[in-house]
Amino acid sequence: MMHADLIDQDDLLGQLRALGFEMPSGASAEQACEYAVRGLSEPRAKALKGMVEQMYTGNATILPAVRQAIEKQLLPALAEFQNR
Repeated sequence: MMHADLIDQDDLLGQLRALGFEMPSGASAEQACEYAVRGLSEPRAKALKGMVEQMYTGNATILPAVRQAIEKQLLPALAEFQNR
C-alpha cells in the first residue's frame, strides 16, 4: 500500500502555530491564512515565505483547499509586503 504525504488544513494550522501565529481551533485553511497576514512584520513575512517555499518544493501533496488559501491569502500579502 502506498502512503502519500499530504498537507491538509490541520498541517497548515500546526505549521502556522509553530511559527508563532495565534490560530483559533477549528479555523479553516482560508481563515488561518487571513489570521497569519494580519499585522505582518518583516520577521513574520520571512517565516511565512520560508514555510510556503518549503511546502511548495517538498514532496508532500498540498490539498486543494490549502493550496487555494495560500494562493488567495498568503502569496498576495507576501508580495505586497515585499513591495513596501
